[in-house]
Amino acid sequence: MMQKIQRFGGAMFTPVLLFAFAGIVIGIGTLFTTEAIMGGLASPTGLWYQLWNIVLQGGWTVFNQLPLLFVIALPIGLAKKQQARCCMEAFVLYVTFQYFLSTILSQWGSSFGVDFLADIGGTSGLTLVANIKTLDMGMIGALMISGIVIALHNKFFDTNLPEWLGTFSGSSFVVIVGFFTLIPVAFLSALIWPTIQSGMLAFQGFVSNAGAIGVWIFIFMERILIPFGLHHLLYFPFFYDSVLVNGGVVSYWANMLPTLAASSESLKSLVPEAWPTLTGLSKMFGTPGIALAFYVTAKSSKKKKIAGLLIPITLTAIVCGITEPIEFTFLFIAPVLFVVHAILAATLSTVAYLFGVVGAMSGGLIEISALNFIPLMANHWPTYLTLLIVGLIFTGIYFIVFRFLILKFDFKTPGREDDEEDIKFHSKAEYREKQNGQQKETLAEAILEALGGKDNIVDVTNCATRLRVNVKDETLVQNDEFFKGIGTHGLKATKTNIQVIVGLKVPSVREDFENLL
Repeated sequence: MMQKIQRFGGAMFTPVLLFAFAGIVIGIGTLFTTEAIMGGLASPTGLWYQLWNIVLQGGWTVFNQLPLLFVIALPIGLAKKQQARCCMEAFVLYVTFQYFLSTILSQWGSSFGVDFLADIGGTSGLTLVANIKTLDMGMIGALMISGIVIALHNKFFDTNLPEWLGTFSGSSFVVIVGFFTLIPVAFLSALIWPTIQSGMLAFQGFVSNAGAIGVWIFIFMERILIPFGLHHLLYFPFFYDSVLVNGGVVSYWANMLPTLAASSESLKSLVPEAWPTLTGLSKMFGTPGIALAFYVTAKSSKKKKIAGLLIPITLTAIVCGITEPIEFTFLFIAPVLFVVHAILAATLSTVAYLFGVVGAMSGGLIEISALNFIPLMANHWPTYLTLLIVGLIFTGIYFIVFRFLILKFDFKTPGREDDEEDIKFHSKAEYREKQNGQQKETLAEAILEALGGKDNIVDVTNCATRLRVNVKDETLVQNDEFFKGIGTHGLKATKTNIQVIVGLKVPSVREDFENLL
């Protein structure tokens, strides 16, 4: 089971590597297209805005298509053979599933409690996937379908068919099996998923009338649902639909800005409904505490490298409001830390709310400045000073709590892995120099030989820095010192589960390794 969890974590990390760049592009694009910051230069009718808007919309690609991205990326880490073909199969069958589900609901939607004629978004529970109107199952649906396809691929890809049926072998056979498998899955989804959505709608009604307790529960649920891709189902009706105010909190707040700017009364008394969007406070104040805890608890030899990783993803969270890069960095390594993060995020927002802080604060510093600080600072600076004080206190709390838990339970957060990054063996330097730029292929050969040869290999995958291999006989595997001597950073072995620490070039080494197999 642990091996399967590790393989899943490594597979989930593949698309996460794209988040940091996408977040930076979004932040820069948002900055240069916001009139409150750039003035008339960012007028939507001007060339400046129009050119930067192209960049901005391109930057949203990764986050707008997260379910599809994970559908395609999971096979890279979990398919045991022909990963590229499995990616194609996953894409085709995921879209096929959406067509099944869409057709079922268009014909019998009322039988499943779904109004398929309703507009997408809001409380309808409907969305568009590849331009197909279907149930909004978020990340859960994506992972479910991709997991089914990967299992079918691993089982049926090498099925030998009669020669006269040869055209239906390989990927075609997997798609055929998957086609008929997903029909009952679509019916079950139509039956079960609306009930899940109804439960979420009932929850929304509860938190809307629960005061500070409702704030805490709402923010906690918004954070804790992020790994499942369901958080948007929770916040969307509050932000953009009429759960609390007509048109949603964000639109209502934007329309109220002239009134708020002219008044010296407290923001909480003027717009008491503007609490759901406090989800951005943990992005500005929580993530720096998390990053600092990661840095302080990292091994001395790795601090410089970890700083290079943490600085851009922390700035992405603070400035752009995109937290997936830092949250997914530790989510699959130590899930309990993510639960603690959700608790602290909820507490931070609730305390700020009790001290009178409300507003459109769901994004990062750029968005919050445009909709809060810049237009309202003149008359409401005491509120924002209060926010700064509360936020910085919680930055310290985040740091203390995360540092304590990491050290107490020895979580292998970035920089605390068992491998040693420093070059400790002279033979390693000699080996690299000797290869003269041909290390990748030779390194794969050396690793394969050190693992006992290809007959000893069960399967192989990788995470961000490690080649993960299951072997038949662990006694044939060389020791940690040997692996460092051939040019890797070392070895972590748990019986037949072997992890060879290669570094950030591990995808290329894995490709060479698989070619040798």
